[in-house]
Amino acid sequence: MYAVIHTGGKQYRVTEGQTLEVELLGEVGTELDLRPVLIVDGDNVLATPDQLGSASVSAKVVGDVKGPKINGFTYKNKSNQRKRWGHRQSLSAIEITGISAG
Repeated sequence: MYAVIHTGGKQYRVTEGQTLEVELLGEVGTELDLRPVLIVDGDNVLATPDQLGSASVSAKVVGDVKGPKINGFTYKNKSNQRKRWGHRQSLSAIEITGISAG
């Protein structure tokens, strides 16, 4: 059984017991209920809003992590204008604890 969830503007395919990194959701130890977009259980597929009305995916925040470092450099020719910048996104590591079809 697997589900496709929607969080942080992105969709993820998850199974029970899986750990994944998503955009910042909360403090460590927080229990979450995520919105499923699709649930597949063998030959049974739940995809319409009526079928998914009572479905849920439960998860737990297990840690805070940081994404990869992104380095940038802007430059303008002949004017001695240069600027270096960097960014590292904060992420939450979550563990999927259960998938319920309702």
